[in-house]
Amino acid sequence: MRQPSKGLVHSVTYYGSYGVVLAVVLAGALLVIVAFGAARLIAPRRPNVGGKRTTYECGIDPVGEGWSQSQVRYYVYGFLFVIFDVESVFLFPWARVFQTLGYQAVVSMAIFIGILAVGLLYAWRKGVLTWA
Repeated sequence: MRQPSKGLVHSVTYYGSYGVVLAVVLAGALLVIVAFGAARLIAPRRPNVGGKRTTYECGIDPVGEGWSQSQVRYYVYGFLFVIFDVESVFLFPWARVFQTLGYQAVVSMAIFIGILAVGLLYAWRKGVLTWA
């Protein structure tokens, strides 16, 4: 009896590992479809009975619209927080292995911090960080 070549066995196991990933993705998609379908079948068909969709304000009758506008400043501060939070995600692991890295890593991190500092300086000069 002839033995299969190692290349064929390797390719079958290689594609078999992708088969597992595909099966998990399909199972997840099927679970989402079944959940949404079941919710659609089970849910009652009365969308707005008795003021169900009105806003709730601490037990008193609602005043005005349910939606309110917020100032753009909040979004800018949130955006700046996310930027510098992502910076810390890159900076802390780098600082952890600082001694094992060479000067090239120090230069690249200095460039990274410099670009972020220029962005912060630009935001400060444009008056984004003032709350007036």
